[in-house]
Amino acid sequence: MANARTRPGDIVRESYSARSQEYSALFGSMTSTHPSDRALVSSWAASLTGPVLDAGCGPGQWTDFLAACGVAACGVDLVPEFVERARAQSPSLSFEIGSFETLDVATESLGGVLSWYSLIHHSPQDIQTPLAEFARVIRPGGGLLVGFFEGTTVEAFDHAVTTAHRWPVAELGRQLAQAGFEVIETHTRTGSGSRPHGAITARRQSTR
Repeated sequence: MANARTRPGDIVRESYSARSQEYSALFGSMTSTHPSDRALVSSWAASLTGPVLDAGCGPGQWTDFLAACGVAACGVDLVPEFVERARAQSPSLSFEIGSFETLDVATESLGGVLSWYSLIHHSPQDIQTPLAEFARVIRPGGGLLVGFFEGTTVEAFDHAVTTAHRWPVAELGRQLAQAGFEVIETHTRTGSGSRPHGAITARRQSTR
């Protein structure tokens, strides 16, 4: 049971650690991804200049995909088991254990950040913390791509691992703008048997 000193990030890390093998088996390869998502990430990667961070990289499948797209990609994740698996599967790439709320990355040093379903466990009260960190490390004009559970209102739900949140595209776009990003494109997808999906591509605005 969580006590008063347990941080949300600790709950997320412990919950995914406990199910890391199951999660990796289900979602740890590109065969589990939607073709339109692969096309979106590929076209987004082609628009970037400079290194790209896969924030909340999990077992590293999207990091490897980014590298195959021709960008210098690395990954960071809270879950040691995921990082261990990612390093084993893609030994030529760099993966680190850590929180993307406090990145060990120089200010304005990245061409882009991929945050593919890695913000889903942040509440509306907390989401500005990682967004501000993304804004810090991405150079002006660089890109951010966010994948998330889309919904008609901001609401928590019982995700299979731990509590997650749905976001209307417009509301998450407002959060991005508040953090210093310009929304470029939005995408949604619904289908039988799956939760509604959303994605937003954004550009880091000038800090001047």
